[in-house]
Amino acid sequence: MAIEVGNKAPEFELRNQHGETVRLADFKGEKNVVLLFYPFAFTGVCTGELCALRDELPRFVNDDAQLLAVSCDSPFTLRVFAEQEGLDYPLLSDFWPHGDTAREYGVFDEEKGCAVRGTFIIDKEGVVRWTVVNALPDARDLNEYAKALESL
Repeated sequence: MAIEVGNKAPEFELRNQHGETVRLADFKGEKNVVLLFYPFAFTGVCTGELCALRDELPRFVNDDAQLLAVSCDSPFTLRVFAEQEGLDYPLLSDFWPHGDTAREYGVFDEEKGCAVRGTFIIDKEGVVRWTVVNALPDARDLNEYAKALESL
């Protein structure tokens, strides 16, 4: 069961595609966070979603908001994926312990060993203000979470 609106977002500390540590706490009091879980790099729907975000990046990475995309891929895989697709925002690795952050947010598929398509908008105080969870094959509509982000 995914974390519900109104709940405190679970803290996490993950490495990005450059090996740098990123914490949810890094943005507290500074920026709203769009936390996007996706199954795997280099897959069709995931690549499409992440490239659509790249193409609309100023809506999700600005003085008021930060996009963080999380998968269970290794940081090395994420580095190659980011370079190949021109993704300049943080891709975070939930590789080890495998899927721990996705589990904390209630979006880990134990049978498939990956995160499902969960999106959480977390306000500057660390509270979940909007969420949507889609099944593995179902792409999200980035306009929906752009509108939710703009409403904060």
